[in-house]
Amino acid sequence: MQDSNKPYETKVIVGGGEKVQQWSVYLIAVVVYMAIVGSFPFNSFLSGVLSCVGTAVLAICLRIQVNKENKEFKDLPPERAFADFVLCNLVLHLVIMNFLG
Repeated sequence: MQDSNKPYETKVIVGGGEKVQQWSVYLIAVVVYMAIVGSFPFNSFLSGVLSCVGTAVLAICLRIQVNKENKEFKDLPPERAFADFVLCNLVLHLVIMNFLG
C-alpha cells in the first residue's frame, strides 16, 4: 500500500500500520507478562487484551472507511468516520474500565 497518494489529513488521522503494530506489541507484552507473573487478577489481563484488540480493530475500520478507493463508504465523510472512531473508542474503554472494577 502506497501512502504517498493519500491526502495529508488522512495520513494524520489514520496513520500508517504503525499504530496497529504498536497495539500488537502491547498485546504480546501483556500475554508474556501474564505467562511470567501469572494471571491472578484475570480481569486485568482480559481488560488489557480487549483494549489492545478492540483499539486495533477500530483503527482498521477507520482506515477502511476513509480509504477513497473503497466504494462501499464513498458517501461517508472522513469527519463522520473519525467521530464514529472516537465514540466507539470511548465506549470501548468505558466498558473496559468498568470491567476492571
